[in-house]
Amino acid sequence: MATFLYKLGRFAFRRRRFVALIWVALLAVAGVGAATAASPAADSFSIPGTEAQRAFDLLDQRYPGTNADGATARVVFRAPEGESMKDPANKAAVERTVHALQSGSSQVDRVADPYTAKALSKDGRTAYAQVSYKVTGFELSDASKEALEAAAKDGRDAGLRVETGGNALQAIPETGATEVIGIAISAVVLVITFGALIAAGLPLLTALIGVGIGVSTITALSSTLDLSSTTSTLATMIGLAVGIDYALFIVSRYRAEVAEGREREEAAGRAVGTAGSAVVFAGLTVVIALVGLTVVNIPMLTKMGLAAAGTVVIAVLIALTLIPALLGFAGARALPRKARKAGKPGRESKEDKASKAGVAGEARGRGAAAGDRPNMGTRWARFVLRRPIAVLLTAVIGLGAVAIPATSLELGLPDDGSQPTDTTQRKAYDLLSDGFGPGFNGPLMLVVDGRDAHAGQSVKSAAARVAKEVRGLDDVAVVTPPTFNKAGDTAMLNVVPKSKPSSVETEDLVHDIRSTADGIAQDTGAQTLVTGTTAMNVDVSQKLNDALVPYLALVVGLAFLLLMVVFRSVLVPLKAALGFLLSVVAALGAVVAVFQWGWLSSVFGVEQTGPIMSMMPIFMVGVVFGLAMDYEVFLVTRMREAFVHGERPGEAVVTGFRHGARVVTAAAVIMISVFAGFIGSSDSMIKRIGFGLAIAVFFDAFLVRMAVVPAVLALLGRSAWWLPRWLQKLLPNVDVEGEGLRTQLAGTGTADGPDAGAAREPARV
Repeated sequence: MATFLYKLGRFAFRRRRFVALIWVALLAVAGVGAATAASPAADSFSIPGTEAQRAFDLLDQRYPGTNADGATARVVFRAPEGESMKDPANKAAVERTVHALQSGSSQVDRVADPYTAKALSKDGRTAYAQVSYKVTGFELSDASKEALEAAAKDGRDAGLRVETGGNALQAIPETGATEVIGIAISAVVLVITFGALIAAGLPLLTALIGVGIGVSTITALSSTLDLSSTTSTLATMIGLAVGIDYALFIVSRYRAEVAEGREREEAAGRAVGTAGSAVVFAGLTVVIALVGLTVVNIPMLTKMGLAAAGTVVIAVLIALTLIPALLGFAGARALPRKARKAGKPGRESKEDKASKAGVAGEARGRGAAAGDRPNMGTRWARFVLRRPIAVLLTAVIGLGAVAIPATSLELGLPDDGSQPTDTTQRKAYDLLSDGFGPGFNGPLMLVVDGRDAHAGQSVKSAAARVAKEVRGLDDVAVVTPPTFNKAGDTAMLNVVPKSKPSSVETEDLVHDIRSTADGIAQDTGAQTLVTGTTAMNVDVSQKLNDALVPYLALVVGLAFLLLMVVFRSVLVPLKAALGFLLSVVAALGAVVAVFQWGWLSSVFGVEQTGPIMSMMPIFMVGVVFGLAMDYEVFLVTRMREAFVHGERPGEAVVTGFRHGARVVTAAAVIMISVFAGFIGSSDSMIKRIGFGLAIAVFFDAFLVRMAVVPAVLALLGRSAWWLPRWLQKLLPNVDVEGEGLRTQLAGTGTADGPDAGAAREPARV
């Protein structure tokens, strides 16, 4: 692989105009496709194989024309203190508002009048009108949303308090200025790392091009593949982070090769052949983790994973081709100022090269020259090697302490109750809770299927029995009379719990209703299915819990095999997987502490605490695993390279940190800043994921990879690189260290550029 990538890097450097033109053309094509594409689809929570989803599908079949997928809105009215919604003036104001809602837009399907539907609270002060639309929330026109807002304003002008909730108000999430700040921080880190504006700008430029192509493609296919806006936002988040990081490693290796005296084209080839190999395998681990989300069988999660994986693939291809091409355009401007002032880089004399080779050989022989000034990475590695047990225990105990809140993790699906308190959606949610009870915002829907009922049994009798027995269960506030379809073989009932939708009591009620329904089905043959947002939440949580172990086994297993191929070791991949578990559990603990418990909530702009999105833990597991393996590959590959070249295990650890710690640190800071930029999103799910990924990368890069990894390698010693002989024969040799490339170049006389022969000769004194 190293040889192929070496040739690819040199080709891209030589044919830079052709390569750059291809990527610009791809960006233009994707941009045109995005500009002419239909609007993105609404977020979908279809969960195949669950009872809640089967009930929804049954409703679509048995109640045609109900448009269950259409957007809905609840316009909530509240009378002033001392008045009632039954007062003539207030009733007239509500009726005018209802008429305005019915005639305000052609997309309105029907509006339920509060007085006809008996949607008044017991105290008479609260009422609501249910608005059903013919289209989904994202398909609603601006005119329809403006008509909804105008109708609410008319009610307010009449002296009523009017708030609006429902998915008709959903909008594409906004990330705010913090995303721009994250990119700005990345730029500063790159400038500090490279000491040259051109070199710092290359990773940013290529990452933006990659994200532009990826997100534009997602937008262009959103209507065809039913991709939601959240999909493109998460693809942007991950694409920016890995795009900058992968380019950073290639540019850093290129500058190191030039500093050793190689011609620029040769340096580009070597950078892609060595660091590029690490980029390929790091990208593969991320792709495996993201594509592995398909095993969960939740369409929304699958699409998010596949779209993000596609963006990662684009980032890898850009790092391998566009980066060397742009380095060719940049010339000496991609190098540090000192190197440019010292003379023409990449063309050292034979004597200088020979002298460098001699010094390098001596340094390898004695570990380090007495006059060397070790960098921070070297000093830290030596510190860990002297105190491996203390460092290991400190890091593990610290991460374990942060992970404690994860034991209190509560999962849920977002609703208007998770909105900021100053939004009209949240105010409508609170008014309904106060007027009708906490469970009114999360009613359960029961669907009684009587087609297979026993002889002598009817769907009416089965539905009546279901209603009677459900009324007798704990935590039930209201059971509505059954509504039958035209064929008379299906009934639908609504159950309003006493507790709020996200409570444990409501979850227990769902299980109790299903147990009761099973007993009735045995007696009557009529099947009863429970659905609704709350029931869907219960089913999602269960499905995710059931899928977590198979998902971890698949992803960690494949990545373990991949890392065995890369590192030619059994214990190093095992250590990498265990370190990842530390990172992700600690990150989940931090998410619970901030977003569920409310610790430091004001710092991160969390206006409303509550359950964590059901899909977030498994999504975080997939993404964090892939990113964690990035740093493992980049850092440990250098150690493996030094060990293969004859250094002792401890020396190899120091060498890996001397060459890789600075770049890995910069990459981690960049990735953290990019993810943290999404904490300013208006979407609660994206806000949580941005925080979770940022803190997970911090834990993994600075505690696991920088502390746990060298401590464990120090304790394992030479056994860390042990691999059974029979396994050595089975595993392919992908030559990530570039040893085969060096041998081939040495045989052709290009090991160190055009003057390689002189460089290999002893220095003449």
